[in-house]
Amino acid sequence: MDLLEDKATGALAGAAVGDALGGAAEGNTPEAIQERYDGFITGVVPPFLEDWRNARPIAPYHKGDGHITDDTLMTNALVDVYDEVRDHLDAYAIAEKFVPRLIGERQWIPELETDAILLQRIFLAEKWLVARIHYGHIDPREAGVGNIVNCGATMYAAPIGIINAGSPDTAYAEAIDVAGAHQSSYGREAAGVYAAAVAEAMRVGATVSSVLDVALRLAKDGTRDAIESVVDAASGRSDWRDSLAHLRAAVEPFDTVGPNYRAPARDARIPSRTKSIEELPIALGMLVVGGGDYSEAVLGSINYGRDSDSIAVMAGSIAGALHGLEAVPAEWVDAVTQGSRLDITATGPRIAAVAREVFAKDCARAEERTAGMSALTRAL
Repeated sequence: MDLLEDKATGALAGAAVGDALGGAAEGNTPEAIQERYDGFITGVVPPFLEDWRNARPIAPYHKGDGHITDDTLMTNALVDVYDEVRDHLDAYAIAEKFVPRLIGERQWIPELETDAILLQRIFLAEKWLVARIHYGHIDPREAGVGNIVNCGATMYAAPIGIINAGSPDTAYAEAIDVAGAHQSSYGREAAGVYAAAVAEAMRVGATVSSVLDVALRLAKDGTRDAIESVVDAASGRSDWRDSLAHLRAAVEPFDTVGPNYRAPARDARIPSRTKSIEELPIALGMLVVGGGDYSEAVLGSINYGRDSDSIAVMAGSIAGALHGLEAVPAEWVDAVTQGSRLDITATGPRIAAVAREVFAKDCARAEERTAGMSALTRAL
């Protein structure tokens, strides 16, 4: 395993662990989480709701017990697309390669405890991809318009960052294109910034500070404002246990969902130039509070509650990319692998192999352009 493969595996296994550990807490407040689990979550825990099959009929998912959620399932599907195309992707690749995987291939779904098509697990904002592209025949570049604005396109964008390892600007551009099939407004913007953050974290010598610099340089509108607010609030703090309410207060002015995550405000999740998804700024804030440590960033994300699995995915992937697979506790990797019946370290080597091929193609394209420009600028 070279450093590219190690960082890629750390990013994707780190995301999957965060996803599985955070799934149990999703939708709840820090206070409710601590009451249910007799304190902070520190590893794999059982479902928050004991009668999980019937408690929420709209989402009868077995969250907890080391089960990955749709975040990881969608991430793995995007890795599959890269593995097939073996080049950069765009919105049309999502229409032609990704959407068919949502409706045409049965796979093991840990939260459903059965084989099913991915469409039967993903939530309504992600089913939008199928409704708009497969059934509506909408231009893939515009299919995300009209969807609720959420973190759906962001939560599985880490592979885009790995493909563009060390080049956050190209990662941002590719993710913005890809996410157009799924999201608009600040939901699309967050996908670009997150992919750029992963691409920077993959770079040798990258730090939490350099990741934040990239995020703030590239982020636009409310996304940038929210990241700046949360990062400022996180600066000088070193323990997520007494920072949860502090970070929530920092992101609250930019979050449209409101204080009750299960009952969003009437104007929630509509396009805006002044708002942001909550998940990415909080994930970056947890990286700051945790000093870039994988476990601290992920545990802070989980115990924050609300969309805890996606927050932990983002924090975990960036920390995993910064430090490699060794940073992700082996006992958590084993527990999630066993609980989900899925080798969560398998996608890293695959996406790293594709990244090598894409880089070689990029080099060839650059050489061709250099030759072309040399010919154009030669004196007549």
